[in-house]
Amino acid sequence: MKEKNEYRPNVAAVILSHKHPQETMFLLGKRKGVRRAWQFPQGGINEDETPKQALLRELREEIGTDAVEIIAEFPEWISYDFPNNKSDKKYPYKGQNQKYFLVKLKEDAKINLELDETPEFEDYIFVDERELFKKALYMKRKAYRRVINFFKKEGYI
Repeated sequence: MKEKNEYRPNVAAVILSHKHPQETMFLLGKRKGVRRAWQFPQGGINEDETPKQALLRELREEIGTDAVEIIAEFPEWISYDFPNNKSDKKYPYKGQNQKYFLVKLKEDAKINLELDETPEFEDYIFVDERELFKKALYMKRKAYRRVINFFKKEGYI
């Protein structure tokens, strides 16, 4: 078992609709069974995977498609601690160390939240930047703002 103070390697996807750049809308998924838990798709990196491989696998598992164009990668890893109510058995880590990617859905991408046998999201929406920061889980907003500001500054959004 991992030491409690370690951070789990993780990827997160900032997903733009296929209409970008004419319309800048971000995909948020609502975590299954968790009230008001809207967030970007994310998930752990397996030992035999690169972050990009994990990104595509997680997208298939969480939104049912990896039909995306990878636009950019945030240059740093961002760490956060799990809330105190996480079970030690299920979460042997203190938190996660995330690598963020900016991706754009391909026009023919079909989102299917039920594709995986244990879906993580029960719903999804596309929102503009203002609505994103109203809806996203409070604990994730600081990281989201940092990443989105970087992608905007670099001209990707």
